[in-house]
Amino acid sequence: MTVLEKLTILTDAAKYDAACTSSGSSRTAAPGSLGNATSCGICHSFAADGRCITLLKVLLSNSCVYDCQYCVNRVSRETRRATFTPEELAELTIGFYRRNYIEGLFLSSGVLRSPDYTCEQMIRTLELLRGPYRFGGYIHAKAIPGADPRLIERLGLLADRMSVNIELPTQEGLRRLAPDKSKTSILRPMGYISGRIEENRRDLAVYRHAPRFAPAGQSTQMIIGATPDSDRHIISLAEGLYRKYGLKRVFYSAYMPVTENALLPPPGTKPPLLREHRLYQADWLLRFYGFRADELLDEAHPQLNPLVDPKCGWALRHLDLFPLEVNRAAYEELLRVPGIGVKSARRIVTARRAGPLSFEALRKLGVVLRRAQYFLTCSGRMTPGLRVTPESAMRALAEPQGLALLHEEPEQLSLFRPAPAPARGKEGDHAGPLSLLA
Repeated sequence: MTVLEKLTILTDAAKYDAACTSSGSSRTAAPGSLGNATSCGICHSFAADGRCITLLKVLLSNSCVYDCQYCVNRVSRETRRATFTPEELAELTIGFYRRNYIEGLFLSSGVLRSPDYTCEQMIRTLELLRGPYRFGGYIHAKAIPGADPRLIERLGLLADRMSVNIELPTQEGLRRLAPDKSKTSILRPMGYISGRIEENRRDLAVYRHAPRFAPAGQSTQMIIGATPDSDRHIISLAEGLYRKYGLKRVFYSAYMPVTENALLPPPGTKPPLLREHRLYQADWLLRFYGFRADELLDEAHPQLNPLVDPKCGWALRHLDLFPLEVNRAAYEELLRVPGIGVKSARRIVTARRAGPLSFEALRKLGVVLRRAQYFLTCSGRMTPGLRVTPESAMRALAEPQGLALLHEEPEQLSLFRPAPAPARGKEGDHAGPLSLLA
């Protein structure tokens, strides 16, 4: 099999792995070396000047000894198999980089022979790139669950970012669909990588030239829709992963039915792309907006609302907290207003020191008034002629054309009908998803 044929098979096999994002790692090219790494975006992202920055996203091998039912590369599935040698993959990566096709490498693999053997082959590939080829560009490497910690250590010293995929949100899902895997085999390397990153951070504070271990951190991926887990379960698990392992990102991958199995959605079922999108939005609120998982979803609301984004959904369930006076609200309160992001909230806090803000001023500061106007007052007043109820706000925020439904006669006052407090689950409600972190 030629290298081009292998490349065709193994890049196609890697397309289902979503854990690929901006590098978060910076490295200046040393004299005589090739390439560097910058912390701005990598895989199919766009720089400020419009350049598309890309990765070579490929598997070392699509041969696998595991039989995960959701995976196109499982051992029981009939498909063309291919395996790169470390020399072939290193030469291919450098060739692509020199032609300006790529700016880095995303390397994963099926479990070839054993986790240790697979990890050794990945290490050999990266050693060739970092050594003889003196490649200084970005490399994201997948840690192989079950591999010896000493091999994971070596891999982390060669890569910029590492990841260990959780795949399914529960131990029960793993037992049914991936019997060769367990929560222990997945979480053990994740915990090791997390501890090693923290240890390396302390070493670098003392020894400036100490070797860097996975300087861009680690990430993971969960498959959405292959099992009947609720959004509440998934978001609670993600929150626990961020808290316990200090992950940079949790990626959500809508399950694409590519195999026939009674335990999985049948082929032809549409992947839950909208649900995936809502989970990413909720994840963003956890990471940057100060929300907790139990605020976004609870026992009474286990699924994210497909009609509105999670912040709007939260606001519509807590209309008793609105409207906020924009000239007095705290920064943390502003972050919870639909249509106000992190940058615009900071701008508001800075700009109002010079005087009271109007709706027109908010627009200039980057606030999306189409959404925010229903939750804010400026100097005690809302947009003239605006009438708001939970039902009308839901329609307006779900569909742009629904905005007209909120504009009543000018002489009518703006109203906010308080929403009942959301039901709170009993203590320990999150033991299900978080038990995976035990």
